[in-house]
Amino acid sequence: MLSADEAADLIEAIASRQDRAAFATLFRHFAPRVKAFIIRGGTDAETAQEVSQEALVMVWRKAASFDRLRASAATWIYTIARNKRIDLLRRSARPIDTEDWLLVYAPEGEDANKSVLEGQTYTRVKELLGGLSEDQLVVIQKAFFEDKTHTVIAEELKLPLGTVKSRIRLALGRLREALEKDES
Repeated sequence: MLSADEAADLIEAIASRQDRAAFATLFRHFAPRVKAFIIRGGTDAETAQEVSQEALVMVWRKAASFDRLRASAATWIYTIARNKRIDLLRRSARPIDTEDWLLVYAPEGEDANKSVLEGQTYTRVKELLGGLSEDQLVVIQKAFFEDKTHTVIAEELKLPLGTVKSRIRLALGRLREALEKDES
């Protein structure tokens, strides 16, 4: 298990001297985690493997742009993986389902990196979650902390699927609005 500082040191070793051993260590640690992250986003295992590998190759190429003062190594790597998944969704001809809407409409490029890297602290997000209605909080917890699909949440709460989706959408809208006010 790599600590945050160890992971950052490895990325800096890759950036400064193209250290292949550092990359191998980083790859062994993050590849399975990134793959699992992509699978939880609704991608099949084979595609998740491909996205994971592409993301880590990008880590090799972009290591010089990593700044440990702006983000942890994990945050930086998962942001790259997230962006690779968005690219995959856009390239594919498959329609984007409702659970992918946040990925597709999230800010891109520098804005997304800036948002994540300078982003919202655990304390602030926790505070904002406390401001949601009980109905919204329950569906957000099940969707994002328990990794449950909208359909499973609807079945568990005995609610129509549309109600679950609306509550999630409204809650995310409230959170986004509050975070945008913070950035202003």
